Amino acid sequence: MDFKLTPQQEALKKEFEDFFEAEMKNAPEDWVWGLEGLFNDVGWPFNVYMARKLAEKGWLVRPWPEEYGGCNAPMMEQLIFSDVIGYFCAPGVDPLGVGMIGPTLLAAGTEEQKREHLPPIAKAERFWCQGWSEPNAGSDLASLTTRAVKDGDDWIINGQKCWNTGAHRADWCFTLARTNPEEKRGKGLTFFILDMKTPGVSVVPIVGMDGSTHFNEIYFDDVRVPSRNIIGEVNGGWVITQTTMNFERSSVGVISGVLRALNELVQYCKETTLKGKPLIEDPHIRHRLAQLAIDIEVGHAMSYRCGWLQEKGDIMAAAAASCGAKVYSTELWQRTAFTGIEIMGLYGTVAKGSKRAVLKGQFENLAQITPGYKLGGGTSEVMRSIIAWVGLGLPRIK
Repeated sequence: MDFKLTPQQEALKKEFEDFFEAEMKNAPEDWVWGLEGLFNDVGWPFNVYMARKLAEKGWLVRPWPEEYGGCNAPMMEQLIFSDVIGYFCAPGVDPLGVGMIGPTLLAAGTEEQKREHLPPIAKAERFWCQGWSEPNAGSDLASLTTRAVKDGDDWIINGQKCWNTGAHRADWCFTLARTNPEEKRGKGLTFFILDMKTPGVSVVPIVGMDGSTHFNEIYFDDVRVPSRNIIGEVNGGWVITQTTMNFERSSVGVISGVLRALNELVQYCKETTLKGKPLIEDPHIRHRLAQLAIDIEVGHAMSYRCGWLQEKGDIMAAAAASCGAKVYSTELWQRTAFTGIEIMGLYGTVAKGSKRAVLKGQFENLAQITPGYKLGGGTSEVMRSIIAWVGLGLPRIK
């Protein structure tokens, strides 16, 4: 089996790399990669700037059909793009708009919905948030209690959502609500999209332990949503939700971000001495770094396999593989963060902003945020269950 990219793919990758290497020089001095960097006051303007640049290049939604702003790019080329943008820790791609609701509209939206919502995403003119989780319905999303009641041609939504990434920046939201209270679990749920400026929508920030506020709560108080804003069928929202979660989950951007962090950690070990010798000469440290390098290569192979399966159209196998890549990449992120902290010692715990912070405090920051990566987008435990059921054909626990 040949794991190399084709000459055309190598040329495309080089074009992506040259672009991001040049544009990331425009990043604010306090730019931090990750959700915090995307949505805080320093990072958000840069995120919008990069999104508009990518839109101008035609790269923001490359796999989409041309009539909606894309260029019909194959999945593998999109994977290469995600790989490069992850390595450069660059913003610009709306994870909820470009990554989730856009592909969902392509798969299940009406032509009217596609024409209304896809072009603004492709042009980086409209940003989205997700209204799924609730205080008592996180990984067990099917137990949600937010209600939507029919009122003429509209629906009235009441309820509370939480852990809504970037809701304070979003223009639109996609959400699930129970439209048939007689049904249980995934039955009786409907998939809605709504303007965040709709009367009755309020956003309250959730402050993380690192002081960031990229997560939010959303409250719906008699929010009126027209029926034309339903994706799919009434009471058929669970199927649409599963469709939404099946897009571009290779986690290749996470893996390449880990590679970037490892490269910086290796450079730190080359430049930092202990008892007159560089840290890189310590056999224990060399072993830890080498193991991470091996783990990253494994992660890259897993991610590219996801793209290959999606390109083949093997959706079930791709779904299981994506869950495996998600578990592996997020747990690798945490191992890398903790390894960096251990190597740096107490200096590794100094937060960004301090003159004594090592590598701008990024490993201290990663040590705080990476545990959450194993929860967001589906906990590792839930992902392992899907791998067992879908990928291995094991029976579900009744």
